[in-house]
This record gives sequence, structure tokens and C-alpha cells, in this order.
Amino acid sequence: MGAAVVETGSRFSDRILQLLERVEHRVARTPSEKEAIYRLRYEAYIRNALVEPRDDGRLYDDRYDEDPNSWITSTYIDGELVATVRVNLGVGGKAVLPSLRVFSDVMSPHLRAGRTIADFTRAAARLEASRRFPELPYIALRPGYMAAEHCDADFAVVTPRAEHLAFYRRVFQFSAWSEARSYPNVAPKVICLGVDFHALRDRVEARYPFFRSTAVEREALFGPRGAAEAPCGATRAHRRFEARSRAGVR
Repeated sequence: MGAAVVETGSRFSDRILQLLERVEHRVARTPSEKEAIYRLRYEAYIRNALVEPRDDGRLYDDRYDEDPNSWITSTYIDGELVATVRVNLGVGGKAVLPSLRVFSDVMSPHLRAGRTIADFTRAAARLEASRRFPELPYIALRPGYMAAEHCDADFAVVTPRAEHLAFYRRVFQFSAWSEARSYPNVAPKVICLGVDFHALRDRVEARYPFFRSTAVEREALFGPRGAAEAPCGATRAHRRFEARSRAGVR
């Protein structure tokens, strides 16, 4: 039985690794790239009855989409936009993270302790692409995973519907940090899931090798790690400042 499970898992990983040859991950930077993602989000959320219909047909969060410590990532297969996930990075009391809106009680202690949190939200995929590529949930979340590694995040957080808990627990070792709660402008209740990113990385990549990436690939997607104006640079600078402050150094 054990050998059969390993073989099945290996075939699954091999299939995704082959599909990755047709995949391109991007960070949306131009207005047209962002607009396409806002509309993709809306289509996915309406299809799943997560939000009320809107006249503009787009799902845009100015506070979180425009925050300098965020990336709006997109996934393309054969040049077609098929999925997206947003990554917001935060450290300290002034962090701007979507999950803080309703889960501040469980997240704030980590932020005050100087830990960096990578918050994954607004995950969405095209219906027809999901049907053609059943592996899409894994591929769509890969740039978020890469962002957390690129910035050396201490914790990763996601706030899905409760029925998605099994997926995130199985794949990423997430555990529940809260009970299900109502989230503004989202129909179903959501649950806050978190994980120690440093602790999960080796286990996840051993089981799912397609989550591995090189520093060259990550820098091509997100930019140099040391760039002060980039999310990683900003969160690391804040972390250094907090450490110096606690040590009484100015």
C-alpha cells in the first residue's frame, strides 16, 4: 500500500512538473494586467456565490491591492491568464494585511513580536481552465509560496471557507488559528489558517517538488531581495528597526 501511494504521488508531481513547462507566473504591474485580474476575481467569486453582483464587473480592494507591501500574482498557461492570488506582507503594528480585518486577535501577537506574515488572499481561477487542468489549484498557489520564500516570511496565512481547510492542511500543513467568522462583503464565513513557513518548507517540497524554485526564478518574478522599495526590502528594514529598538539601539 505504501509503495502504491508513493508511486501515485510521484506520478502526480511529474504531471505538474511537465505542465509547469507551459506555465508563466507574473506580477501584475500595468493597469491592463491588474484590470484583467480584477475581472477574473469577480467572475470566480460570482460563480461561487461569494459576493453580491456589481455593475462594474470587477473585484478591486484599493487598500490591499495598492499597498506597497503587496504583490498581485497571476498564472498563465500557454499565454492565457488562468489564475491569480494576492500576497500581502506585513510586520509590526502598522502592517496592512487583509486578514487583520477580522482576525487581528490571532495575528497581532505575531506581528508585534516582529514576525513577518505572508497573507494569501483573492485566490481565483477561470472555470474552463480548472476543468482542463485539475492541477490548477497547486499551480495557482505556487507564486504565493515563492513570495513567502523570497521574503523569508516567518508565517503564511490564508483565510478560506471552512470546507477548504482539508486542502490547505494536506498540502501546506496549515492549522486553524481561529473559528469560522464573517468577513466583510463575503457571503460565507471564513477561517484563519496559519503555518510556520520555515517549518513547513522541507516537508512540502519533499512531497510536492513542483513548489521548489531557484533564487534566480524568484528574483525574476519579484525583483532583487534587497531592493528597499520592494515588499521584501520594506519588511526586512522594519524587522531590523524593531530589533534595534528592542535592544535600545537607535
